[in-house]
Amino acid sequence: MSAHSHSHDEDDEHGRGHDHSHAADMSSADSRRRVAIAAVLTGAFMFAEVAGGLLSGSLALLADAAHMLTDCGSLVLAWVGYKLADRPADSQRSFGFSRMKILAAFTNGILLILLAIWIVWEAIHRLMDPVEVMGGLLMVVAVAGLGVNVVAFLVLHGGNKDDLNMRGALWHVVGDMLGSVAAIAAAGIIMAKGWMAADPILSVLVALLVAVAGVRIAKQSGHILLEGTPEGLSSADITADLIMNIPAISGVSHVHAWALTETKRLITLEVTAEPGACTETVRRDVKARLADAFDLSHATVEVVSEPL
Repeated sequence: MSAHSHSHDEDDEHGRGHDHSHAADMSSADSRRRVAIAAVLTGAFMFAEVAGGLLSGSLALLADAAHMLTDCGSLVLAWVGYKLADRPADSQRSFGFSRMKILAAFTNGILLILLAIWIVWEAIHRLMDPVEVMGGLLMVVAVAGLGVNVVAFLVLHGGNKDDLNMRGALWHVVGDMLGSVAAIAAAGIIMAKGWMAADPILSVLVALLVAVAGVRIAKQSGHILLEGTPEGLSSADITADLIMNIPAISGVSHVHAWALTETKRLITLEVTAEPGACTETVRRDVKARLADAFDLSHATVEVVSEPL
């Protein structure tokens, strides 16, 4: 007759669902505050760009204002992701809303890709039908925009580097910052040479950098949303390690490792204990090994004992 031991630890963190540490709460609050500041800065300057574009008749400035409107919306989306992630678990969502910031990061990644496509599309149209740009006014507004974007970048850069939602927001601001640099370069060329094509050509270079960042963020957040195995974890490696280091087990099966967020990794598995082994001792040994060797503190371990 076989015996079963089923771990529901941490210790019912999974049941309670959203048992954050104080440090995690502080980190989330700090990230939310940083994203809010960046959104306000970006949104406020967007109106200045609209005014500058209308006064100068510059399509370049109006296009960049639309760019900043998109980025402001993305920063607001990131803020909403943090806000929802802080909500407690309920009977319908035992893990709470932690994944909302991952969903926001994925959405922002897709928006970065779409934004890059839009910039390239606009650049092609401008090359085919050049627009007269007032280089002096473009320079003034672009320099002011760079200053605003640098401040927003510094605010976000001080946040959690492992946070995909923060990285998505950061790359939107980086895109704006590079756009301002490109606009300054374009304004200088236009003022010196009168070559209007400089603006769309430089915009395409910025779009390529933004697209690369968008693909990376969408890929990483999408992997988490699809319950992909976290980087550095392998079912084969975990199985081999447990069998090698815990003499009381004869087999490991049904290994499933995934991540709730970027920093919260979880695993479930079944181990077969040698005949006569104490299943509770085996369970505790397996959990301790997973924590020490793989940094997996959130583990659900089922132990099946072989009959004598």
